[in-house]
Amino acid sequence: MRHFLSLNELTKDEILYLVDLACRLKSEVKRGFFFPYLKHKALGLIFTKASTRTRVSFEVGINQLGGYSLYLSKNDLQLGRGETIEDTAKVLSRYLDLIVIRTYAQSEVEEFAKYSSIPVINGLTDDYHPTQIIADFQTIFEEKGRLKDLKIAYVGDGNNVAATLLVGASKLGLDIAVATTKGYEIKQDIVDFAKDEANKSGSNLIFTDNPKEAVKDADVVYTDTWVSMGQEEEKEKRIKDFEGYQVTQELMKLAKEDAIFLHCLPAYRGFEVAHEVIDGPQSKVFDEAENRLHAHKAIMVFVCLGRI
Repeated sequence: MRHFLSLNELTKDEILYLVDLACRLKSEVKRGFFFPYLKHKALGLIFTKASTRTRVSFEVGINQLGGYSLYLSKNDLQLGRGETIEDTAKVLSRYLDLIVIRTYAQSEVEEFAKYSSIPVINGLTDDYHPTQIIADFQTIFEEKGRLKDLKIAYVGDGNNVAATLLVGASKLGLDIAVATTKGYEIKQDIVDFAKDEANKSGSNLIFTDNPKEAVKDADVVYTDTWVSMGQEEEKEKRIKDFEGYQVTQELMKLAKEDAIFLHCLPAYRGFEVAHEVIDGPQSKVFDEAENRLHAHKAIMVFVCLGRI
């Protein structure tokens, strides 16, 4: 039994294993084969943030693995009335076999895991989105046939997705260029961690405020919404601050000819990405979204059973 709270705790080999397992589980489904790796396992979904892909993929995923799920919003639990995370974790550990938490503070997930005797999976926090990035690496592997000798360019807000992508790339030895505008950079402690990992793996990290510099000769171009959940009151300011950071066809032309475009969704066409890009031939965003299902299954199997 282990937790899955961020990519920081995983080794390169473990990340590659999860990608490989996700591909294997996807192949099984495409052949109409559903092996009950987690037969009769009960998955709890504790969400204080809205969700489309994370909720649906985990609910369908546990079902395909032979288990079942319970969706628990903040209004369904006594957490919303002041019960401690410690007590909640200890009680739910007696009922469930694993838990996915989607919330704001990373500290909440870490505290829950501290007192939980069953695996805890981070379904998204303000700092990290590790389940998303496993699906992203799976998509890159499917399209490029490898997870080495590649350059990823990230353009936009230095949010949880950017931070996790940076950490993952630095562990795998992938080059990554991050273009953010002033005041929206990835947190310095995460950057420092990634730099240490890059020194070991040989990853080349570039931080710039110039999207053109970041995208030049990239194999993968990635962006995300400029206004994440909980930042709605900053919408107008953020749209103004990110002027010039939209991924357009002109920007994509600076990447390699066979570059792919990724976006974790939801996407807002005309803001962080032009519709010609996200709906164009280089876009793999819906393959990426589909892979959430298989990547999440791989993560659940890994935390419950280890390697299979």
